[in-house]
Amino acid sequence: MTSNQTENNKGNILIVDDTPENLQVLSATLSDRGYKVRGVINGKMAIRAARSGSPDLILLDIKMPEMDGYEVCTQLKRDPKTSEIPVIFISALDEVLDKVTAFKVGGVDYITKPFHVAEVLARIEHQLTIQRLKKQLLDRNTELQQEIIERKKAEEVAAAASLAKSQFVANMSHELRTPLNAILGFTEVMSRDYLLSHENLQNLRIINRSGQHLLELINDVLDLSKIEAGIISLDERSFDLYQLLDTLEEMFQIKAETQKLQLRFSVQANVPQYIKTDEKKLRICLINLLGNAIKFTLDGGSIWLRVSVGCQQQEPAELEIYPNSTSAEECLILFEVEDTGVGIAAPEIDTLFDAFVQTEAGKKVAEGTGLGLTITKKYVQIMGGDIGVKSVLGKGSSFKFNIRVCPAISSEITVATLQRAIGLEANQPIYRILVVDDNQENRLLLVKMLQPIGFEVQEAENGRQAVEQWESWQPHLIWLDTRMPLMDAFEVVRQIRAKEKQTQPRTVIIALTASTFEETKAEIIAAGCDDFVRKPFQELILFDKMACYLGVRYIYQEFPPQGAGALRRYFVSEKPDSFFRRLLAEMPHNWVQELYDAVSDVNEELAIQIVDRIWESHPTLADALKDLLADYRLDKIMDLTQASLK
Repeated sequence: MTSNQTENNKGNILIVDDTPENLQVLSATLSDRGYKVRGVINGKMAIRAARSGSPDLILLDIKMPEMDGYEVCTQLKRDPKTSEIPVIFISALDEVLDKVTAFKVGGVDYITKPFHVAEVLARIEHQLTIQRLKKQLLDRNTELQQEIIERKKAEEVAAAASLAKSQFVANMSHELRTPLNAILGFTEVMSRDYLLSHENLQNLRIINRSGQHLLELINDVLDLSKIEAGIISLDERSFDLYQLLDTLEEMFQIKAETQKLQLRFSVQANVPQYIKTDEKKLRICLINLLGNAIKFTLDGGSIWLRVSVGCQQQEPAELEIYPNSTSAEECLILFEVEDTGVGIAAPEIDTLFDAFVQTEAGKKVAEGTGLGLTITKKYVQIMGGDIGVKSVLGKGSSFKFNIRVCPAISSEITVATLQRAIGLEANQPIYRILVVDDNQENRLLLVKMLQPIGFEVQEAENGRQAVEQWESWQPHLIWLDTRMPLMDAFEVVRQIRAKEKQTQPRTVIIALTASTFEETKAEIIAAGCDDFVRKPFQELILFDKMACYLGVRYIYQEFPPQGAGALRRYFVSEKPDSFFRRLLAEMPHNWVQELYDAVSDVNEELAIQIVDRIWESHPTLADALKDLLADYRLDKIMDLTQASLK
């Protein structure tokens, strides 16, 4: 129905005919059929009635005095108010030319007199049906246009939110990683001091280990943000898969033994030793799954890691090849981590891989961010695979994932040597290094790393000073922080490169950035930098970069290979819970309550004081608790004391 119709009105019709008898017949016929009818006897009246009444349809005679039907229709179609009203000509003229003219001036149908009532009714209903459908189509089109407008607004809001989120994450990355760079860097500098006591060296290791743990938690959150933003990349390199698995087995074996767990690695003979994929992402996936298996398996349980070669034809539709991957000679490698732990309840499995979601068992353990499985799933998908889980509450869980890899050869594998640069070889130029950073701690760190080796080092605290010192001192290499006041790093590089083209030799410029986003690399290189290093950095990386770009030759101090303990990532060496439970059971109830309250309030100083009070009478327990406090394991102490108070 149109806007002019009601439930009892099939439509408003205007009849135009100079013969009153014809008007009466048509009016009576249509009124009986439920139409509301109005009749006029000439063209001028028809035009006025159409403009004022907006009928749903007009029945128009052709032969009329003063103004014929053709002229009436022409004027109606010129007027925007009446142009959309359908006009059916009804006339005694039956020549083809008359009908053609009627359609040319805008008529939608033509009825010849004398007419049949049934024909007139059918043609009227046909045209009104077309009008109703046309109106519905226009209304729906208007709705769709509005939906498109609303969707565009929503997309703009989402894009703005995404940009704001990316900027926030970039800022947080810089603000968090910059002080960590100083903390971790100075522990490396201080560890060079051979006069340090064994106790102070241990303290440095604790600081470094705690800083690395904090860095990993920060990286988990930043990695998730990069994944959500779709800007994380696949870094495919050739490596020794067997060596990676051996390292992981050594890493987790100590932890498993302290919990009286059986840890078994099984690798089928046809699994290639040398493969090409993203080693870092694969390592993180396995560490997350093995770490969870150990965390949620009770004393005396078992954990298996099984590795086998899969058949690509089995699940081709489920796997998506990542754009950066190489498809030549690809094969699937399957990884399964199975445990006899506490298991996962069926309702929790659907949300298991969601960000910041922890199972009931995970909440009881009170460790981690709830991001490990989320990142694991995303990384597996980036490596061209998929992951699934099966679990029975109280009996254990099995996580399976597959990834696409390419076979590699041993000659492609680069084995890193364990050594530290302690000086420069003789017969080399005196290398001038300019350190540019607005953060005094970061400048001091680089100076203390580079000067003892034999480099000449100068500092600049902003971009303007950097350009001035480059002009006056002509350094061989510039370590350039990307965020500075007065003049940013990109403008520094542009000015230096522009002046070099005129008179000067090219200076090596390596950017230092605390950002974790991959697109920053392209921006840095496009601006004119030769390379970049992310904060927190290791001194070995700095020295390698200078050797690469300047040809610097070092005198090295060789180190023995790292033991398994130095490679552990998510846990520190600690005694089993049974050790603490026995000793805590011997302690006064009020002392255990005080310790629980202190760690619950994250009051480390008070916790240390409470532990110190028992050192003379219970040195074994006191030393063990101090080890946990030194590693910031307040969560562990809280769980142990809470269990003792029950």
